[in-house]
Amino acid sequence: MPFVLAVSEKLATFAVVMVQLPFHIDVLDFIWKGMIIGILASAPMGPVGVLCVQRTLNKGRWYGFATGIGAACSDIIYALITGLGMSFVMDFVNDPQTVFYLQISGSLILLLFGIHCYRSDPTKKIHQSKGQKGSLLHNGWTAFLLTLCNPLIIFLFLACFAQFAFVVNDHPLEMVIGYISIFSGALLWWWGLTWLIDKVREKFDQDGIRLINQVIGTVVVIFAVIVLFGTLTNLYTLHY
Repeated sequence: MPFVLAVSEKLATFAVVMVQLPFHIDVLDFIWKGMIIGILASAPMGPVGVLCVQRTLNKGRWYGFATGIGAACSDIIYALITGLGMSFVMDFVNDPQTVFYLQISGSLILLLFGIHCYRSDPTKKIHQSKGQKGSLLHNGWTAFLLTLCNPLIIFLFLACFAQFAFVVNDHPLEMVIGYISIFSGALLWWWGLTWLIDKVREKFDQDGIRLINQVIGTVVVIFAVIVLFGTLTNLYTLHY
């Protein structure tokens, strides 16, 4: 009985502390937005995606996942740069009409991105490996540098941040949670992709890479159309 009372007191104290935390915005909202943005930024089969698939097939799953971790580290740097830039802009965006146009622009960019993803052929970016595995750190580092050489991903982050109203000034704790969620979403994608490739490695070929890219493009297009329709018809409202 004393043990039960002690546990109850601890839980009650924890609950009081959680209530007193300075969460002025729904933290779960930031978590799911960040996870989706992280997946959207990682999913397209660009050079790093193809490299991840190649290394998973040729070297093993962990080498492919290390490649994904390197890409995720680079992506979060660009996400931070984008968020910092938008935070300065958002200081001057108080007009609801301007916010509406930002969300529409974000949806249109996502739509065009999905169409491009569906129509592109990532197998053209395949290059022959030298046959050396290298260390996990080396595989992650090279993927990091390769992704860092693609600053165009900033436009994708701009579109996602605008559509999801992700950047909220004067809420540093919530924003930190959001960026951690972006990184977690990216890692979740690379973990799932390498798991899938490892399971079907005997049947996986270049057609499989094209198929994954087309499925991703289709999902992004459908998602963009849904959020665009929702914004135009005011089915939901996202506040900055």
